[in-house]
Amino acid sequence: MTIRVMLVDDQVLLRTGFRMVLAAQPDMEVVAEAGDGVEALQVLAATAVDVVLMDVRMPKLDGVETTRRICLEPEPPKVLILTTFDLDEYAFSGLKAGASGFMLKDVPPGELLTAIRSVHSGDAVVAPSTTRRLLDRFAPMLPSTGKEPKHKGIERLTEREREVMILVAQGLSNGEIAAGLVLSEATVKTHVGRILTKLGLRDRVQVVVLAYETGLVRAGGLG
Repeated sequence: MTIRVMLVDDQVLLRTGFRMVLAAQPDMEVVAEAGDGVEALQVLAATAVDVVLMDVRMPKLDGVETTRRICLEPEPPKVLILTTFDLDEYAFSGLKAGASGFMLKDVPPGELLTAIRSVHSGDAVVAPSTTRRLLDRFAPMLPSTGKEPKHKGIERLTEREREVMILVAQGLSNGEIAAGLVLSEATVKTHVGRILTKLGLRDRVQVVVLAYETGLVRAGGLG
């Protein structure tokens, strides 16, 4: 199955570089490009895309607002935010807007390709430990909800699912969670799938963000 990728960046040279890397992959195809958010939304309205590589600092409409609008659509493509700095407020805002992860613009080609495939599969978030550090840094920007989670879906989680959710929010992979809870990876994957379904979330990044928003996990530790 070919992954249909869209490149959204106001730097033509950068788009050209990404296109060359992706074109060499048998399972990927660049099906669209745009130089700003307004153009991206127009192109997406007429083009089937699986993964969007989204710059954040663009004219007309920035990547964060573009991501938010994309993610409001039914069955939207996955969005990977491209940022210049590891711990960037734009990356944080992008995750809040619905992005499935973020990558540095100077990421090695192999890591970028792995990230695109991971986001497309929905099985893993890009660099969960980095996402955790990002949220630790910008957690003060999240609304304070007190110690008890306010999201009704969390109340429907079983004790084990809640435990798995906390570990996901701490940045652990399925393998690490399986080892810590003495479960098989397949069982952990099933739990994660049920968590996503019960909470109405698309991927693990949203699990992490929600865990912080509800106070289930707090900066530097558990809530």
